[in-house]
Amino acid sequence: VQLVESGGGLVQTGGSLRLSCVALGSIFSINTMGWYRQAPGKQRELVARIISDGSKEYADSVKGRFTISRDYAENTVTLQMNSLKPEDTGVYYCNVGGGYYGDYGVVADFASWGQGTQVTVSS
Repeated sequence: VQLVESGGGLVQTGGSLRLSCVALGSIFSINTMGWYRQAPGKQRELVARIISDGSKEYADSVKGRFTISRDYAENTVTLQMNSLKPEDTGVYYCNVGGGYYGDYGVVADFASWGQGTQVTVSS
């Protein structure tokens, strides 16, 4: 399953950006869709994710500013980022897990990562 990300870029403090990610392939089901980020010199961390029952989880640092949403029909996950801060700067990665149709139609698990998109917030 391939993930294609879009969005990101350069924005001033207090600005907004929107990231989108679409999952492509022979998808049987999607269990989780989420966004992670990695700042220079730091480990990759969870930003937000949404699971199959619709429940959402956010990092404490983004609660109240970021909103994750999912389009079930289009296998797309979107991250709306408002009130951006310089500490939000990093490479943002989409992550999707679920099942796909493998050989002979057998359903197998997958966990895919997007290529990453840069978000830079200037002070």
